[in-house]
Amino acid sequence: MPTYVYEVLDDSGEGTGEFFELVQPITDEALTTHPETGRPVRRVPQAFNIAGKWSDLKSKSQLSNKNLERLGFTKYEKRGDGYMERVAGTKGPRSISAD
Repeated sequence: MPTYVYEVLDDSGEGTGEFFELVQPITDEALTTHPETGRPVRRVPQAFNIAGKWSDLKSKSQLSNKNLERLGFTKYEKRGDGYMERVAGTKGPRSISAD
């Protein structure tokens, strides 16, 4: 289950700078009040954390040029100033240049 961050609001609906975390199912609606105090709250958008998911070598191989090509993706890498070369895939130009 994901962990959500909530901010406690004042009476005018402005953030107070007070936050708390809550583990809840993704299917649950966002809270509108603090579970203990009953004060109004709002869910704070958070960046998705993929650091743990991509930390092992097996997962990193999912982004290998060979695997990307197998899945039908095209990948370009920078080879110089304003110049990119295709390193995976067969669709699209072999190189892209700013000239």
